[in-house]
Amino acid sequence: MVQNIVILTGAGVSAESGLGTFRDEGGLWSQYDLKEVATPKGFALDPAKVHAFYNARRLNCLMAAPNPAHFALTTLQRQFPGTVTLVTQNIDDLHERAGSTGVIHMHGTITGALCAACGHRWDAPRAMAATDACPSCGKTATRPDIVWFGEIPYHMPEIDAALMQADLFVAIGTSGSVYPAAGFVAEARACGVRTLELNLEPSETARTFDEGRYGPASKIVPDWVAEMLAGVSRPT
Repeated sequence: MVQNIVILTGAGVSAESGLGTFRDEGGLWSQYDLKEVATPKGFALDPAKVHAFYNARRLNCLMAAPNPAHFALTTLQRQFPGTVTLVTQNIDDLHERAGSTGVIHMHGTITGALCAACGHRWDAPRAMAATDACPSCGKTATRPDIVWFGEIPYHMPEIDAALMQADLFVAIGTSGSVYPAAGFVAEARACGVRTLELNLEPSETARTFDEGRYGPASKIVPDWVAEMLAGVSRPT
């Protein structure tokens, strides 16, 4: 019997909301060298360019809306009688805007700002600049609260603990190419956890999963959630 579900979502869950994935041709990511806009070294060399990149991504996020996959996961959280832990690689806030709670953002959020000098965090304005001062220490070391390549993802102990206690691990819309998230399925299987992939097409780690279901997230995620909730007791 499934009591504890851990769900990992990737870019594919937000693609139908108009937020591009790394692999989209002609998309926002494909127009930049990731070493220049998504690494600490790139930020140190040209903070204005990095801020301009994330300002565009923030605007893109603000203009997007949750899709049926996001809402289905909210429904699962609210109606499943066990525990549903939602972990995302995405830096958008569409899960929260769909009503999900306790979302673990392992790569940070586009709506957050971070001071590289003192570690203070606050809500990011719509547009950030290299000259912005930290509201806590006053230094001009403001950066997006994003985990860049070469940095350690957030909340890893919490994620590892959830995987160890899970009965079911589900990866939704992930490419299976970015670690450590790509290794969660192997970690789950080592703990005896059943694994399921929901994706537009098989990921690079598809063969590692016990089961895979493929198609648009807005279709396969609501279908899976309906299946999970069928016949379960609803909370009063």
